[in-house]
Parts: sequence; structure tokens; C-alpha cells
Amino acid sequence: MSTDRASTPRRLLPSLLGVVMLLMGLALLAGGIKLATLGGSLYYLLSGLGIALTGALLLAGRRAALPLYALVLFASTLWSLWEVGLDWWQLVPRLALWFVLGLVLLLPWFRRPLLAGVPYALGTGTLSVAVVLAGATAIASQFTHPGEIQGQLDRDTAGTASGAPAMPEGDWQAYGRTAFGDRYSPLAQITPANADKLQPAWTYRTGDIPGPNDPGETTAENTPLKVNGMLYVCTPHSKVIALDPDTGKEIWRYDPQISTQNAANFKGWAHMTCRGVSYHDDAAYAASGQSPAAAANACPRRLFLPTADTRLIALDADTGKVCEGFGDKGQIDLRANIGTFAAGGYYSTSPPAVTKDLVVIGGHVTDNVSTDEPSGVVRAYDVHDGHLVWNWDSGNPDDTTPIAPGQHYTRNSPNMWSLISFDEKLGLMYLPMGNQMPDQWGGNRTEASEKYSAGVTALDIATGHVRWTYQFTHHDLWDMDVGGQPSLMDIKTADGIKPAVIASTKQGSVYVLDRTNGQPIVPIDEVPVPGGAVTGDHTAPTQPKSQLNFMPPVMTERDMWGVTPFDQMLCRIDFKQLRYDGAFTPPSLQGSLVYPGNFGVFDWGGVSVDPERQIMFVNPNYMAFVDKLVPASDVEGGPARKSETEGIQANKGAPYGVIMNAFLSPMGLPCQAPAWGYVAAVDMTTHQVIWKHKNGTVRDNSPVPLPLTMGVPALGGTFMTKGGVAFLSATLDQYLRAYDVRNGKQLWEARLPAGAQTTPMTYTGKDGRQYVLVVAGGHGSLGTKQGDYVMAFALPK
Repeated sequence: MSTDRASTPRRLLPSLLGVVMLLMGLALLAGGIKLATLGGSLYYLLSGLGIALTGALLLAGRRAALPLYALVLFASTLWSLWEVGLDWWQLVPRLALWFVLGLVLLLPWFRRPLLAGVPYALGTGTLSVAVVLAGATAIASQFTHPGEIQGQLDRDTAGTASGAPAMPEGDWQAYGRTAFGDRYSPLAQITPANADKLQPAWTYRTGDIPGPNDPGETTAENTPLKVNGMLYVCTPHSKVIALDPDTGKEIWRYDPQISTQNAANFKGWAHMTCRGVSYHDDAAYAASGQSPAAAANACPRRLFLPTADTRLIALDADTGKVCEGFGDKGQIDLRANIGTFAAGGYYSTSPPAVTKDLVVIGGHVTDNVSTDEPSGVVRAYDVHDGHLVWNWDSGNPDDTTPIAPGQHYTRNSPNMWSLISFDEKLGLMYLPMGNQMPDQWGGNRTEASEKYSAGVTALDIATGHVRWTYQFTHHDLWDMDVGGQPSLMDIKTADGIKPAVIASTKQGSVYVLDRTNGQPIVPIDEVPVPGGAVTGDHTAPTQPKSQLNFMPPVMTERDMWGVTPFDQMLCRIDFKQLRYDGAFTPPSLQGSLVYPGNFGVFDWGGVSVDPERQIMFVNPNYMAFVDKLVPASDVEGGPARKSETEGIQANKGAPYGVIMNAFLSPMGLPCQAPAWGYVAAVDMTTHQVIWKHKNGTVRDNSPVPLPLTMGVPALGGTFMTKGGVAFLSATLDQYLRAYDVRNGKQLWEARLPAGAQTTPMTYTGKDGRQYVLVVAGGHGSLGTKQGDYVMAFALPK
């Protein structure tokens, strides 16, 4: 031993590192013991012991620290490969910290001062091999794509045509472009060959931003319409703005002066949003040989606006003036016959369905406030004078006769808060149904609510009578309401062309039914699911699973994730402490893992379909939630409700409240491994996934704003074009993206000034150019950057 090597100043660095590693090891050891007692992996206990001993040897100045740490790093590499294989985003967080520490130990300032005890070559040699092996493993993992499907669509057409109602190719006349909710445009100016040349054409700012009296979950989810030579934009405060499609210049503006009802002081108001307005043109029906009602002398072209303070207003689409002949001086008070509710507790967040003679509207009901909430009634009003034609109340489904003054619809019946699709040739409309409140406890649900919850119900357009219904989640205890607008499409099958309705769901199944009778086109299997609900409730023994689905595999402990081994270990502990028996694990007092979570694999964004290529474009999401029931006696003393995912949801009138939140680590990152969001395409003639790719970066959601393509959730929808390009803007990072529908290749992206959790659209301007339009206003409940932007993109002139 040389005096120089043993000198105190030169041993300072190894000693400091020793302290750090000792503390890290002890932390892992403590957590590892806890995890082991829960039946979890022994890795953290053993690695914690090894790292703590390494730290102690460094403090003692012993060279034995090097081969010991080499053993820890080597074992960690093998363990990581055994758990996750060559999956970069799961492998690297397991090894990166240990790899860096190994490199540091190999630096001469750390290894040379160490006292003898093992041969010098043995210490540095074994550690060098372990470091190289860990690094090589990480490099190899960059060339794999777990969870993705590589494929290529080999056709441009399947010999079918869209059966959707005709409109000018350059228009976008309804939320889903047509009454079919297909989100498919026949425009072809933008193609995979030139999409990368898209550039900003114009930007308009609405001036509508969240105010001090607004609920925290003020959201911009609007898809504008392009019709009547104008663009029609709806803002979160229910303002309607008409813009010039070529320039974005404002033509007119209507402000309904909504009452926020002091929403900021009432945490029951869950959302303030306007997904869109609806359009009706008498001339369009006259041109098709159908005679519009005689009352249509004023406002022959009109917009229907649902407001956040529970009104339905008819506007002249030319001028923005109120159509005085509709309802009571241009508006209908949707509070009629509903009964009492708290501020924001009932209104329509989605645009109504508008047929030849009717405007049909449902309503959002705030989740998990009480068992005495407004009715989920769907009402059909005369499109011209606004008188009530029929009402379908899922709590009283057989009587659609307009309700008498002074009476009330069934309280707390299942509601329809999303968008209706309809087929006027068949005379049917298709309702995506929610469930009866509260979401996580169903001990007192009625027979009618059990029948109509969480499925699609087809009503006769003229009378509102039920023609058929199909339920997708039995006795729903997980908020698995059907959020997306059903898409109608004529599908090529072995038995010929079949008229289909396609319903995407939160639990991940995509149900494909014959829209004439509700019979499955894609087989649906009833599969056993976990039981064991809390006292007073029950679970269904089976749940319907479509053979076309994006349901994730059952989550295991090895799926827990973190940016370091420490937060990953804490997530493993949380996972083992929760109840989880796979999909449809019932809520519990212990706390249950809900996966897919409350936002679902598919939510209100729905899907888009290309009837010519016979494909479906989707953006599935994978985020787990935690539901923990709280006895009613403990609700008052718990954390107050701040939003639908913060504090105790009271469920007044039920024996349990509930705490719901995303399954996150102490660092605020998902506990489950990425990817959390994909884009994918399905061949609807074979029901097979053609391709599936991770989508979106963590640039706007991580502590360090790096554009790492890990795949992030997207709340909002997609559209496709005949040109072979699909678009999506709804990811948690601020981008609008274009994809080649043949293989999923990302063709282009544009950075947006705010979040765009909405569904973009496309149209042709007066100048003949194809534009892509997106509203970037942010989303209060997701925490994306808020704004007031309407942005158009086009190819260079």
C-alpha cells in the first residue's frame, strides 16, 4: 500500500460516493423488505443490500467494493432482461442509474485511492465487463419495438362507397362530418407525398379564455363546421363565431351571455365545454325531394347551440341572429321537467343530432355527486318551431309521449352525453349510453337502468321508440359509458355488404353491429370476470368482449414503471397493496386498480372510418386509475372534492363515496410502463389490426421537456381523407400530426401554442385549397396549456 493512495484527501471522493450508495442501498433495502412482505419481487431487497454493502466498502476504502458492485450490476442486467426483455423504456429506467454509478467507479479518481484487498485487475475487470454488458443491453433495446405492429395496407379501395348523406366534398357539415359520424373526407389534395409541405395558413384567436368564476375543468373540445360558405366555431363559454374559411377573418359573433352560476365555488361543476354546434338547411332536404315544413320561412339555414347554462338556442347561420320562431324567442330551456340540480350538474356538452324535422339532444350529468341527479332523458324538438315531439327516458323507456307540464322525467336515469349518429334512410338513430349514478356503486339500480346503461340503443327517429339495444358493460361499476359517437359504415363481408354501426368503448372493445337489428357482425364473447363487490352490491359474472378489441393484457408487477428504481419500487408497493384481478376488478374499500381506467381506451373522440378503403383509424390509450370506496360516514371528514379526480366524490344517498385518481408515482408520472398512447389502423373486412405505432412525446408532460416518443394519451378524435392521410391533434403534447393510412408513418407535425384535446377537421376554401383546421384551447382537467387559438394549415399556394 502506498502512502499516496491511502492519503485522506484522495480518499474523499470514494468516501462521498460511499455515503450516497449506502443511503441509496438502505432506502432500497427498506422498500424491498416492504415489497417482499406483500409477495413482490425480492430484487429490491437484494440489490439494496448489495448497494449498501458497496457503499460501506467504499467508506472503508476497500477495493472489494468494485467486484461486489459488478455483481449487483450484472445481476440487475439479467433480472431486467428476464422481466422486460429488450424494451428500451422499461429496461433503461431499471439500469441507467446503476450503469452510471458503475462508470463513476471506473474513473481513476474513485478506484485508485481504494485500499488493496482483491487483485486490482479483478476489481476493475469484472466491473468493466458488467458496465459493458449493461450498456450493450441498452443499445440493443433501441432496435426493438414491443407493443407495435408493422404492416402495410395493400389496397386503395375495396369496391365500396360511402352510404353517408351526400354533401359538397369540401364541406364539413356535422361534428363527425356527416350524420354517420364517419369523420371521413373525400378530399385528396393532401397526400402522403406532399403532407410534409403543410404550413400555417392563418390563425384566429377567439378571446375566450378561462375566467375567475369558471370551473377548473374548462375545456376546449370544439370541432368547427364548414358549411354555408363559413366556418362555425363554438367556444367553452358557448359563444359562436363565424369565420371566413380562407382568411380566418371574423364575420359575425354571437354571445349567449351564459350564467356561470358561481361555478368556481361549487366543485360539482365538472366541465365547461362546447364540442360543437349543429346545422340544418331546409334547401338540402328540398333538393333531395323531401319537403321541409312550412314553418321554415325564417332562418332557412340555422345553427343549434347547446349552452353551458342548459339552453338550446337556434341561430340564423347567415347572420348569427337568434331565430325568434324557435321555442321561446329562439331558445328552449332544457331545465324544463328535469327537477333540481346544482350548478353545472346538467347541460349538453355535445351538439345535438339534427334530422329533416327534428333536433334531438341529451345531456351531461355530473358523475358521483348523488343518487338524486337529473334524468338522462333524450328529447326531440321540432327543428323549426321547437315544440317537443317526443322524449325517450331510459327510466321510463316505453312512453315517448311528450311529458305534461308540471311532471318530471325519471330522476337519475342513464344519460346520453355524447353524440348521436343517425341513418335517415333506415329511420334510426344510435345513442351511446352512459350509466346510472353513482358510477362505482350500483346496489340500488333499477331494472331499466341495468338494461340501457353502457351500450348503444337504436331509436326510431320519428317516434323515439326503442328498436333495439345492445349492452357492452353489464352492471357497470367502472364508468365505462360509451363516450364516442358511433360510426356508421357499410362493411364488405363474406355475406355481402352489411350496414354497420361501430362503437368504440372505454374498456377497449370495438363493437361492430348490424345497424338494422343490433346483431353482431364481429363476434362478441361473454367472458368471465372477477367478482366480489362490496356489501350491498354485486358484479355481473361475465362481460361482453368483442373479438375486435384493443384491450390491454392483464397488468403485472413487472409492468410497474418509474424513471428510477426508487419510484418504480414505490409503484410496485402500491400495486401489491391494491386489489387487482384483471379487467373489471370491482371497486373496494381496499382500493382497486382499474385498467383500462376512467378515461378509457377510447373516450369521446371515437374513431374514424374510411368506407372506400374499408379501414378504421383509432388512437387507443392506456392509463390505469385507482378507485377506493369510502363509507358514507367518513365522507364528510375526508378531502373535499375539487374535480372528478380530486378529493372524495360524495355519492350522496349511497352507502359509499369514492376517491378516484390516476395511478401515478410520487413523482407524478404513470406507475405503469409506457407506451400510454398509440395510433392504429384496422382492416374492417378482416377485423385485423394492420399496423399500430406509439404516438406522441412527453415534451409537455415531463419535468425535463424532452421530445421523447414514448406514446402519450390522446383525448379527442381523428379524421381520414381520400388522399390517404389521417390527422390527430389530441395528444398531451402540443402537436397536430399527419399519418400515412397505409402504414402509419408520421408524415408531418406542427407545433401548437396550446393543447388541442379536440378533433380536427378539413375543408376546401373558396380559393380551392384543402385546409386542415384545429382548435387549440387546452384542457383544464388534463392540465394542458390553455389558449384560444383556431389554426388552419394548407399546402403552399
